[in-house]
Amino acid sequence: MNLYFRLIWLFLWRIKKQARHIDFLGTSHIRYRALPSDCDVNFHLTNSRYPAFMDLARTFMLAEMGLLNKFLKLKWMPIVNAAEFTYIKDIKPFATFDIATKLVGWDEKYFYIEQRFESDKGLHCIVHVRGVFVCKRKQVPVADLVEQAGYVGEAPSLPPEVLKWKAFLEVKKQQNLK
Repeated sequence: MNLYFRLIWLFLWRIKKQARHIDFLGTSHIRYRALPSDCDVNFHLTNSRYPAFMDLARTFMLAEMGLLNKFLKLKWMPIVNAAEFTYIKDIKPFATFDIATKLVGWDEKYFYIEQRFESDKGLHCIVHVRGVFVCKRKQVPVADLVEQAGYVGEAPSLPPEVLKWKAFLEVKKQQNLK
């Protein structure tokens, strides 16, 4: 339930009050506190909360890019296709942490985002997300997304870890088609 409050806070307060904008390939930062209701019996942020916080951070990134309202008007909705998590150290109750979110690149079908959970104690988790935007149940071409963002130039080279993850996803897909 507290994520609904955080979502409302994001739309009513955080996005309206933001003064900073980032470019299409810039890094967005948003800070949260791990509440006891976010934690599990091991007294750390439960694994299921990471994707929920990431959804909020990606929404904030779109707002900082100046694309959120535009994409909502176009009725483009983001869909996560795959995510890869690496947990490094836990986040304790009441600890504050930042989520650094950035678009690291795209290919002909998907865009790729890196999200890092960081605090004064260092890196807690790094996540790679692959996704698309859909409108009326059809995928929005990545080229249209890049055009609407006003980005001119070549797509950045995907980081090596993302290229390997992408290849791994293709292997999994091919195995499941057999």
